[in-house]
Amino acid sequence: MTEIRFQPLSIAVLTVSDSRDDSTDKSGHLLVERLQAAGHELAEKAICPDDIHEIRARVARWIADDRPQVVITTGGTGLTGRDGTPEAITPLLDKLIPGFGEMFRVLSYDDIGTSTLQSRAMAGVANGTYVFCLPGSSGACRDAWDKLIEKQLDSRTRPCNLAELMPRLEE
Repeated sequence: MTEIRFQPLSIAVLTVSDSRDDSTDKSGHLLVERLQAAGHELAEKAICPDDIHEIRARVARWIADDRPQVVITTGGTGLTGRDGTPEAITPLLDKLIPGFGEMFRVLSYDDIGTSTLQSRAMAGVANGTYVFCLPGSSGACRDAWDKLIEKQLDSRTRPCNLAELMPRLEE
């Protein structure tokens, strides 16, 4: 049987926050550390305020570029008036991946119980780029990466993974 080789991906990370800067961005740094430890490449890391138009513009630029194959956002997925990441991202998506949000909430239930229903974590595909929108807490980012995203972005994961579908996303 032929050995399947790991294919490193280029991943961009966007922290959505009105109060974080590079020195206080625990979730963004956690995601960067995790993706690099897994063997992937950081395409770019940025922080932008909880503003739908700024979030959409930043992510639209990344998905229009050939370099990032994956975009991960952290923050802005709650229910407050300033939480608008899903509203910013959804119009950009060609396809939703409903199972991601569903699985994230199932896994989060073990840690935070029924509070997980407040999460609007989501994922989709836009212009051949995977987009994952995670809550802003470092615990949520850790769980999403460790329990879902890392394995799905690893071409060696069986029986199937998102990474192996990348060449066919724009068919």
